Amino acid sequence: MADISRIIDQVPGMSASDREWLHHLVADWQVIADLGYFDLQFVVPVADGHFLYAGQCRPSTGLSVHPDDIVGHLADASIRPLLIHAMSSHDVLRSRHIRQQGNARICSVYAGIWHAGHALGVLIRETDLKTREYTGRYERAGITAAKVLFSMVTRGEFPYSTAVNAQLHNPRVSDGFLIVDKRGVLQAASPNALSCLRRMGLHTDPSDHVFAEVMSTILQGENQQLERLKTVLTGMVPSDTTVDCNGASVTFRCLPLHDLSNPDGAVILLRDITELRLRDKELKTANATISEIHHRVKNNLQAVSSLLDLQARRSQNPEVKDALRQAQRRVQTIARVHEGLSRSADEMVDFDSVIHEVLEMTIEVERKPDQHIALTYSGKFGRMLSQDATPLSLVLNELVSNSVEHGFAGRTKGTISVSVARWKNSLNITVEDDGNGLPASNQHDSAHPSSSHSSGLGTQIINTFVQGDFGGTVHRFTRPEGGTRVDLTVTLHAS
Repeated sequence: MADISRIIDQVPGMSASDREWLHHLVADWQVIADLGYFDLQFVVPVADGHFLYAGQCRPSTGLSVHPDDIVGHLADASIRPLLIHAMSSHDVLRSRHIRQQGNARICSVYAGIWHAGHALGVLIRETDLKTREYTGRYERAGITAAKVLFSMVTRGEFPYSTAVNAQLHNPRVSDGFLIVDKRGVLQAASPNALSCLRRMGLHTDPSDHVFAEVMSTILQGENQQLERLKTVLTGMVPSDTTVDCNGASVTFRCLPLHDLSNPDGAVILLRDITELRLRDKELKTANATISEIHHRVKNNLQAVSSLLDLQARRSQNPEVKDALRQAQRRVQTIARVHEGLSRSADEMVDFDSVIHEVLEMTIEVERKPDQHIALTYSGKFGRMLSQDATPLSLVLNELVSNSVEHGFAGRTKGTISVSVARWKNSLNITVEDDGNGLPASNQHDSAHPSSSHSSGLGTQIINTFVQGDFGGTVHRFTRPEGGTRVDLTVTLHAS
């Protein structure tokens, strides 16, 4: 199926405002299809007087008469005269030909899509006339309202210039709808709409009553809720809101109707979102709990780090002091990951922000007072789950620590570069410095370097996590221009 946006973008002479108008139409035309049990399509003019189907909408309230996707296909030559006429008219045009399709008798109606004084294309509605034989009061009212909305397209009054469909849980026709006339009197209500009102506390039949008065009765004493609903109850402007009453949460959306540019009532969509609100609240509570857990783990790790620091200060043995200092740095690295998780709404970590903090901290801890070491980055790690972020941060921490401690021994300045290329779950990471390089005996050793420079606990941590946790590889070698380069391949098994 062709892409609607791509088709619209290729129509000659169409401005950005025109394209946006068509996108607004597509965003809201499901209301017309569902209220009227219509199939809708819109066509745009292309070269040589042809028209191309750019969009298609089937009713979710009934059977479609168009099971096939037609977007991207040229309109049949037999309807081109009607399409050309519709492009120059503000009237709704009805085809005189009733198309027989199996047991369906299909009537087609055409409306020019007008915006800013000119037609952008044609909106087509198709109806199976057999479905009109079995309609009740509220179905007939919905069909009438859908026809009014359809005719508003020819005058540039629908979609509305102010789009109103930004609620988290937008109501749809199938969730419930009301039809009010220009006096605000309730003409029809679908069963689902009545269920919403009863959930809010309605105990009588609201038919033929002014809807604003019905809601005032339901919301007695709830002045704040009534004020929130005020613009919806007027039926004059497109608007939406959510009302909480009697333990229920209901969203309202008002779609004003205009007959020849005169106010003619409104369609009001309703949706009971009580259970959705409850689930949202539970999800927020769960997320808050998880964030609090990560925050407490971070605090506990910082306490461990402080204890290691105190113990290192008390020790007189240089080797013990160094081992405790290294342990403290690793604990702080894990703590930073949990700090990142405590700021996240889920279990995903923005690894770039975390690792920048970790590596800057590592350099600050490891460098000598007279050393100036710069750290540069290239590429993005992206987001990943904590069970990947923790070992990967430890690996990079050890590599940068090795560069500072060994690569820049006896030097007063240097640069460490970290670059990454990510494709889905696969990462290629390079950490390199312009320091002393590896001993000659350790060149191109990818798994078990043997020199004192690379056989300590840090190297064991790197190899264990990269090869064991990520199923990856580690390659170390001295750069031709001087310094050390380490290439890692990593697969994020948990992303």
